[in-house]
Amino acid sequence: MTTRGRHRSPDSSSPVTVGVEEEYLLVDPDSRQVRAEAEKVVADAAAELGDRVGTELTRYQVEVRTDPHTDLADLRDQLCSTRAAVAAAAARLGLAVISSGTPVLGQQTPPPFTLGHRYAQSVAMFGALDDEQSACACHVHIGIADEETAVQLSNHLRPWLPALIALAANSPYWEGRDTGYASWRTMAWGRWPVAGPPPYFLSQAHFQDLVDSLIASGTVMDRGGLYWDIRPSHHVPTLEIRIADATPTVDDTVLLAGVVKGLAITALADIRRGESAPHPRPEILKAACWRAARDGLAGASINLRTGEAEPARALMERLTHTVHSALSATDLPPVHAAQAHLLAHGNGAERQRAAHGRRRHLPDVVDHLIHSMTARPSPAATAFRPSVT
Repeated sequence: MTTRGRHRSPDSSSPVTVGVEEEYLLVDPDSRQVRAEAEKVVADAAAELGDRVGTELTRYQVEVRTDPHTDLADLRDQLCSTRAAVAAAAARLGLAVISSGTPVLGQQTPPPFTLGHRYAQSVAMFGALDDEQSACACHVHIGIADEETAVQLSNHLRPWLPALIALAANSPYWEGRDTGYASWRTMAWGRWPVAGPPPYFLSQAHFQDLVDSLIASGTVMDRGGLYWDIRPSHHVPTLEIRIADATPTVDDTVLLAGVVKGLAITALADIRRGESAPHPRPEILKAACWRAARDGLAGASINLRTGEAEPARALMERLTHTVHSALSATDLPPVHAAQAHLLAHGNGAERQRAAHGRRRHLPDVVDHLIHSMTARPSPAATAFRPSVT
């Protein structure tokens, strides 16, 4: 994440900052298969975006980073201009760009990897685990300079991970077939040795001791190799929420960022009051994340208090009630606009399947994602609906 416009540690008087990292896939607009041309697209787009655009593990992927923002409308504007710049750079090379958690067509196994020492070290260390890492994510960063507070915030946000998976699920296809999951990317990442929901940390010292042990044991290369769904960033003063699939539209990214911001504001207030974080059983939390990855918003979720299945709608209503209570009047309109889009069209996985269902033709899914990449955001509304389903 870029360090431009430095994140600050939130307190009762300072606004919470939010920034986003998005990962995109390059595709051939004729064959609709992924193309390994990331270095060329990044070099072209960097003329406009500078160090806010870069490469990723595979040569199919381009990563972009926003500045930190206190206002979601400003974040939305920067996301629009950033996506437009990457799409234009790709078009100059005869390519198109999609934002999807996984490739739809043309994935090679193993994929073509980006050159560089770190990527080569990862492939040597983890072998075939890297073969499915052309998966793309949307990471949300909340500005937290104090790592003790970041660790406490991680504890408070853990129970919301299944809701965030369901909200942002956008990877139903892999290697040209429907996986049966709304978020196959979640399942692919879950295979790594340090991935999925983070532990419940007793303190910053507990966090650091565990990280030191994982590095010393050779389980991860360094702190950058911690692939927990939530982690204190290793290079900027933020808490990084890494759970979400790459989102198809700017509206979807703004909704995700707004939800995470609202949850963080609520949790930080609880931390200041000395309230303990909920501590669901790790086995039930993991099961709830699996169910959210399978069903998305269309099926059931697991209630972390009871361990029983319930409609995904119930979880989403709890989520949006919490967010509505926390966000400012200036942040509510773009969140409401994005939520209205979700209400009308479903999450990314549902939209991908709808595009396929019209003709049972996977290239139609890619065309839908190309269009979604730079689709104009919904006009901001002035009210907030307390439900997303």
